[in-house]
Amino acid sequence: MRFCFENNVLDGDLRELTCGGAAVPLQAQVFDLLLYLVAQRARVVSKDDLIRQIWSDRIVSDSALNSRINAARKALGDDGATQRLIKTIPRKGFRFVGEVREEMAASPVPAEAGPAPARAAADRPGIAVLAFEIMSGDPAQEYFGDGISEDILTALSKQRWFMVIARNSSFTYKGRAVHIRQIAEELGVRYIVEGSVRKAGNRVRITAQLNDATTGSHLWAERYDRELIDVFAVQDEITNAIAAAIEPQIHAAENFRSHRKPPSSLDAWDLVMRALSHYWRVTRQDHLAAQALLERAIAIDPAYGQALSVLAASHMFGVHLGWADLATTAPVAEAAALAAVRCDHEDAWAHAALGSVCFSTRRLADALSEFEQALALNPNFSLAQGYYALALSYAGRPKDSFEAAQKAIRLSPRDPSLAIYHGIAGYARFTERRYDEAIALAREAIRHRGDLTGAYRVLAVSAGMTGDSALAEMALQELRRTQPGISLRWIATQLPWANDADREHYLEGFRRAGLG
Repeated sequence: MRFCFENNVLDGDLRELTCGGAAVPLQAQVFDLLLYLVAQRARVVSKDDLIRQIWSDRIVSDSALNSRINAARKALGDDGATQRLIKTIPRKGFRFVGEVREEMAASPVPAEAGPAPARAAADRPGIAVLAFEIMSGDPAQEYFGDGISEDILTALSKQRWFMVIARNSSFTYKGRAVHIRQIAEELGVRYIVEGSVRKAGNRVRITAQLNDATTGSHLWAERYDRELIDVFAVQDEITNAIAAAIEPQIHAAENFRSHRKPPSSLDAWDLVMRALSHYWRVTRQDHLAAQALLERAIAIDPAYGQALSVLAASHMFGVHLGWADLATTAPVAEAAALAAVRCDHEDAWAHAALGSVCFSTRRLADALSEFEQALALNPNFSLAQGYYALALSYAGRPKDSFEAAQKAIRLSPRDPSLAIYHGIAGYARFTERRYDEAIALAREAIRHRGDLTGAYRVLAVSAGMTGDSALAEMALQELRRTQPGISLRWIATQLPWANDADREHYLEGFRRAGLG
């Protein structure tokens, strides 16, 4: 069924919203909510109705429900003030009040008439998670495979970068031999996650792979062998590992896709994908390039929350590494981060960006709160986990910092920021006066990346405190190469310690290392 109103067409069969013939990107859950409101427009739909229909009676906060309503309104050019199409009925619920014309979906084109043109993909890519196949032939194990698939789907739904197809749609292919290209066309997605579960005795082998359905290529694949001592612990561990691995692979694929487009056709999504490819390279020049691309994306769409949040995070990352001046950069970054939160207060990137601003501007309690909110929204967000670890260390909680940094490393063992996470863990050990461990972690960070300042800082101060003058001299030499303006004054004024004793300990390490 197709519902036509104003200049919009909501197609329940194709799961597509178009405005003036152009596809409007919607998260799967927001699409389901909008479709339900339009179909039930003759009555007021209560919050309980929505929770039962859209969330399958799971516990949902008012803020989560309201954010989906706001997203549906935004997609239609409506808002909470005008309520032109979606009206809030106080203490009752919501009602779609637009004038709607219903149409039957077009009949399929006969085979002899030639292939139907492919449906235009939404600006943001869609992803579907298929039910994992049970290879052991034991129907009793089906619950485990379905649980893995559902948990991955839920974890990916926390990523705001792409649309995730609901379980009720993706699980309809369970037990059927259907080519992934056909599945992708029918669901309107670019990417398919599929996998299998094989259980033998007390061990289980789980394989997972991410496919680009438009090319038929495998973007990523991994195998996990575990003992089934605790079924749910294994399920959680593997879910987290798969979800954390998939997001950067999609970013990389989308960046490659955007580079194949002529510059004149780049839209805000493509610009952000290109910016992220620079962001993750973690160099000064790349971050400047990322910022330029993000500013272009924001010029196209001033309310593009993801572009705003990455821009703010990039600016503050540069401040911490000594690439940018705090006084001039912080106001720009804070304005962007606050705008990102206003655009989507449930976007983990927006809260991580705001947390990074609070961190560098010495509001550590606020920074920790923002990072915790980011991780509550997306527990698999390794970047937020790393930021959280850094803030904990400067807040005087080195043990918690070390544990948080280790979690960031476990979440994304192939992360481009892995060297940074090792450096943060090393600084936590330095704060605890465990200098030998700090040196080992700093060396591990340098093994991953030899051009970042954080690891050389930790190596210099730890070597200074242990009296290893040769190591301290080498670390300082490399530090001056990566951060030419490093000085005791910069350290004392630019880094945000909560405790004077921790600052003095760090400065003493540098003095003993020979920094003037």
